[in-house]
Amino acid sequence: MVWGVSALLLLVSCSNSMPKPRGYFRIELPEKEYALYSSNDLPCQFIYAKNVAEVKIKGMEQDSVWLDVVYPRYNAQIYCTYRTLHDNYQALSEDSRRLVYKPHTSKADAITEQLYLNDDRKVYGILYELKGNTASNIQFVMSDSTKHFLRGALYINENPKKDSIAPVVDYIREDIIQLIESLEWK
Repeated sequence: MVWGVSALLLLVSCSNSMPKPRGYFRIELPEKEYALYSSNDLPCQFIYAKNVAEVKIKGMEQDSVWLDVVYPRYNAQIYCTYRTLHDNYQALSEDSRRLVYKPHTSKADAITEQLYLNDDRKVYGILYELKGNTASNIQFVMSDSTKHFLRGALYINENPKKDSIAPVVDYIREDIIQLIESLEWK
């Protein structure tokens, strides 16, 4: 009798099922092979993941170069802008900060800043990480504060759902840090 009541209670309690959360496909993330990117059109050089990304110069003007580090497999790009400084470091730096905070503050759960300083190479900058469902999850600014200025922003061409794109963002984050730490002005 006790077993019968226990079995009945177990059966009744199992009938209340909870819906399962939506799942996402597993994303294969291959090992990276890094290489130096250097071009006569760009007054800096850096290391990038050559087997998963390609670097494309998109345009040039007298003091500006636009280039993309493209991840075709993940539908992602790091949009970069190089500018030669002409006593406008403060203005460019403030514009970059505004581009991080103004459009993303309402969607971001948090925005963190990490400083990068390399006195030997005269490379100084900030890595911004935007947590949550934001259009851009990582942005950075690098400069020597006198002549060179490089700004980059990671965009993944998908609806921003932090759970589904998190593995790709983490994967590309490593490459952005590699780019920042290897950056040299020519």
